[in-house]
Amino acid sequence: MNIKTINQTKMSSKKIEIIEQYCDDEILKVDGFDDAVIGIEENDMRLIYSVSKCLKILEQEMSELDALEYFTFNVSGAYVGKKTPIWCWDTQ
Repeated sequence: MNIKTINQTKMSSKKIEIIEQYCDDEILKVDGFDDAVIGIEENDMRLIYSVSKCLKILEQEMSELDALEYFTFNVSGAYVGKKTPIWCWDTQ
């Protein structure tokens, strides 16, 4: 598996940088979670998202428990084909 990680600063611009670098390849992006991108898996061109960062983003609008439930059922639980993003259950 060939994986590239991203520096933890300026996540949104790093996501844009990845997408520009791989512009000929279709990359599935998840709306609202730009700051949670932590890398890319290059074999299948799948973005890697930090689950803890996704949850922090959701917790701006809902409780911790609601964020976890929403994320589990509506975000990470959704299979959208071969390009489905990778969800890294990190401990940040």
